[in-house]
Amino acid sequence: MLSQLLLVLLVVGIFLAVFLKDLLYSALSLGIASIILAIIFFQMESPYAGVFELSVGAGMVTILFIAAISLINSREGQQEE
Repeated sequence: MLSQLLLVLLVVGIFLAVFLKDLLYSALSLGIASIILAIIFFQMESPYAGVFELSVGAGMVTILFIAAISLINSREGQQEE
């Protein structure tokens, strides 16, 4: 039952990441989907894949996306002035 709920949440998070118009919310939903995927890996007794997904997928990639979005937004704000 829990694994089915996690799979549904994973699919919802991925669809939100693809279809949201706001890039920041899209990056955050992708990070949440990565966290859910890491939980699924831990349930499948694959701790190395779970830790890797948490550190790289949910951590580093999400932070890089958010940093890039904030840099783009700050440069667009400077050009409009």
